[in-house]
Amino acid sequence: MSDDALLLFVRRHDPDRFFTALFAPAERRGTLLALYAFNHELARAREATNEPALALIRLQWWREVVEGARRRHEVATPLGAALDAGALHAPDLLAMIAAREAEAEPSIPTRAAWEGYVQGAAGGLAVAAGRALGAEAALLPRLSDLGTAYGVAGQVRSVALLARYGRCLLPEDVLAAHRLSVHDVMAKPDAPAVRPVLAELASWGRELLRRSEGKLPRAVLAAGLPAVLARRDLRRPAPASPLPRGLGDRLAVLAAAAVGRV
Repeated sequence: MSDDALLLFVRRHDPDRFFTALFAPAERRGTLLALYAFNHELARAREATNEPALALIRLQWWREVVEGARRRHEVATPLGAALDAGALHAPDLLAMIAAREAEAEPSIPTRAAWEGYVQGAAGGLAVAAGRALGAEAALLPRLSDLGTAYGVAGQVRSVALLARYGRCLLPEDVLAAHRLSVHDVMAKPDAPAVRPVLAELASWGRELLRRSEGKLPRAVLAAGLPAVLARRDLRRPAPASPLPRGLGDRLAVLAAAAVGRV
């Protein structure tokens, strides 16, 4: 896949991270786009099939790519090139794959397991992005928090969308505390009873944002910018379906990029 094709791929499938990647140094932007395309393919592993076992097979295919198998594929090819060049850190990518295995399970049993899943997937992606941009090791936990907050916002935004496909990724113990089950959420994701669950989980995302707010080095800024969108999302009630990004969202990212603060 050419650089232009990779750019169009991420723009189509992950417009939030595509926009924030534009603020990465030009010489590292291609690596960041390859990483984001890889993340989309991991998410698609479960979305593309109704059979959890097939999702695990897809994840294993990507694990083999990360571990050294070089395959001709629109995403695997540039990903392999980035790995071979040392621009991406294989253990980061393997951790992201491991986190996605939770999506192949019928449900996520506990809040602790759910937090681990979100942190491993979205937080792990932000860590991989930061490392690809040259972030120092001391900065990676903060990037993990910023990425995890974006993942929390994504979870809240996608409840209704996932329900249409017979899926629910909310933790069962939190649902049970509100006298709900995953089946209740899948049947009526916009029911008033679901809102306190989403509010409880969203509060964790806001706490992550509070403790990680501040300036970032200019070279690493793109890895943290999705948190700007998370901050806006977590202030809003969960929509019946994910709302398209508007001018206000783009201006917020531009403003954060201008001052180097997320």
